[in-house]
Amino acid sequence: MSKDALDRLAATIRARRTAASDTSYTRQLLDDPIKSAKKVGEEGVEVAIAATAQDRNALISESADLLYHFLVLLESRGIGLDEVCEALEQRMGTSGLARQKGPAD
Repeated sequence: MSKDALDRLAATIRARRTAASDTSYTRQLLDDPIKSAKKVGEEGVEVAIAATAQDRNALISESADLLYHFLVLLESRGIGLDEVCEALEQRMGTSGLARQKGPAD
């Protein structure tokens, strides 16, 4: 999946804000950010289980579910995918180990 595909999915999710909640699962999640956050946690666990079981197909499927629910959560909180990508860009070239240690005294 390219960034373009993620952008298109994010746009579809954004458009679901105007869908009827009785016919749109996405709209139901957008209306309940706590439920949306719980789904991200659930899907994250399912990704970890699939990875631990070394089940490639399950890992791909659960990863797709996680990305979808993550994008719904971001939309429910008014955060754009571009904002997350910008945070990633700012981290490029910085060691994760250095970030974990925090600023030098």
